Amino acid sequence: MSQHTVTAFEEDMSFLAHKIAEMGGHAERMMEQSVRALVENDLQLARRVVTDDLVLDEALRLIDDKSVLVIAQRQPVASDLREVFAAIRISTDLERIGDLAKNIAKRVEAINEGKHGVRLVRGIEHLCELTLAQLKEVLDAYGTLSTDKLSMIRDRDDEIDAMYTSLFRELLTYMMEDPRNITTCTHLLFCAKNIERIGDHATNIAEAVYYMVEGDRMPPYRPKDDKSHKISVEAGEGQ
Repeated sequence: MSQHTVTAFEEDMSFLAHKIAEMGGHAERMMEQSVRALVENDLQLARRVVTDDLVLDEALRLIDDKSVLVIAQRQPVASDLREVFAAIRISTDLERIGDLAKNIAKRVEAINEGKHGVRLVRGIEHLCELTLAQLKEVLDAYGTLSTDKLSMIRDRDDEIDAMYTSLFRELLTYMMEDPRNITTCTHLLFCAKNIERIGDHATNIAEAVYYMVEGDRMPPYRPKDDKSHKISVEAGEGQ
């Protein structure tokens, strides 16, 4: 490969890494702002989050287009090819995280019309803090090409799942105790699920980074799951 080609390839890879970093920072902000809008009943901020999702959509398109060109023109192999595929996978997860944050923002107005809205969003705020920390750490791992903490980051998804299950149980209790809470709690349940799903996407990113750096899958594979479906069954059987 000529020096000119090598330089062009390095520029292409730098572009992909830079766009992933931009998408990651934007996805973090959207997630944090969507929950802050919910907690503070900030409709203007919620609307801005919804609009900001377009930035991630455009970034995903640019990464997809650039990745196709890199594969077609540079014909990368080994670690270089893994880096291109990782960019495609990670950008897709980040775009989906933006969609989930947007979905939370869309529910802000409906949730805060409920009489007990502020009291019930505290658990969601804490769930967001855990998930946002996980996302920040995995994006740092991508930026530094470090796999040292990836297994720990992935395994932390258990904590997020456990908190989501606890929050599900709490919201279900509020709904059974006071029918006036049903509408608000239903919206909050969807918001909580969206945050839990963001944790799953952060786990996907961790696995993509590990494969990109090590050329192998992260051992051992652990299915993503939460226990909210069991709570639903238990609630139904107890009636």
